[in-house]
Amino acid sequence: MRCPLCEGVACHHFLTVEGREYWRCEDCLATFLHPAQLPSREAELARYRLHRNDRGDAGYRRFLGRLASPLLERLPLTQRGLDYGCGPEPVLAMMLREAGHDVALFDPLFQTDGDVLARTYDFIACSEVAEHFHHPADEFERLDALLAPGGWLALMTAFLTDDAAFARWHYRSDPTHVLFYREETLRFLARRRGWRCEIPCTDVALMQKPTA
Repeated sequence: MRCPLCEGVACHHFLTVEGREYWRCEDCLATFLHPAQLPSREAELARYRLHRNDRGDAGYRRFLGRLASPLLERLPLTQRGLDYGCGPEPVLAMMLREAGHDVALFDPLFQTDGDVLARTYDFIACSEVAEHFHHPADEFERLDALLAPGGWLALMTAFLTDDAAFARWHYRSDPTHVLFYREETLRFLARRRGWRCEIPCTDVALMQKPTA
């Protein structure tokens, strides 16, 4: 078994829950669903259509603010950004635009304009996206290519902190969540690429690409 995130081969079976087989990488500490059990595109779409992410929901805006606020603190005005995996209702992009930034949208199911992937950006925001990556090594390679030197990659995903509670963890029970990160996992990825990594709050990582 090869780790889909760091591509290391030091992987072992971690746990089987309700027939779903999870593996753990000893190098980056990612926990991932066996590749043969990844959900289909149709199953993912059906699940996503159950989400209710209303731009008028103050609670949802507060939730996204956990990512948006520390990112905005690090950005000069009028930067060009990308909401990667924005979903059908890009509330995060709207919040970043309200702060004065130009934000493009991409989502493999809902916003599929490939032209946005031919540019580079001063920042990329990925809120509740990275846990869905079926081919995360390729995804992070793409994000690196999309990010301008000195730019910020902002990720929000629930960090795995308690192996003993993994089987009953609500985040695991979502069938479209196939990859789980520890804080150490994201720091590992940043070190490998020479990125600076900050953890401003639980479940949020800000990674800055070097300028040269």
